[in-house]
Amino acid sequence: MISVVQRVREARVEVDGQTVGAIGAGLLVLVCAERGDTEAEANKLLAKLLKLRIFSDDAGKMNKSVQDIGGGLLLVSQFTLAADTTGGNRPSFTQAAAPDEGRRLYDYFVAQARQAHPVVATGQFAADMQVHLVNDGPVTIPLRIAPAVA
Repeated sequence: MISVVQRVREARVEVDGQTVGAIGAGLLVLVCAERGDTEAEANKLLAKLLKLRIFSDDAGKMNKSVQDIGGGLLLVSQFTLAADTTGGNRPSFTQAAAPDEGRRLYDYFVAQARQAHPVVATGQFAADMQVHLVNDGPVTIPLRIAPAVA
């Protein structure tokens, strides 16, 4: 799975002018299931997100996690993270999981996050979404959890 993590002061997702998910301080996570991904990759990504120390401690050092600060998670599906632009100017998305599999893994990821963390909001899978955020820092980190090689 591939994701882009943004430390935010606040973030929200709108669909058709209606807010479908919002958080205060925390992490906005754009997430994409790629071909070959399984629940194992979703679990590893979630574990990494919950422990990622990118929030400042009292000394101003990035030493706290979203769990440490009691922040929210806003999880937004974004298949375009799997874009391949090596073949020209129009991106190819062949590395993204098929839509049904992408939805299944995204739903699984969200369900696991809700079991592990008290504040979880989402976008809407496959919708035309408008994402509003105040990036704190700015801090933006790409994360990729590759499938285990057999």
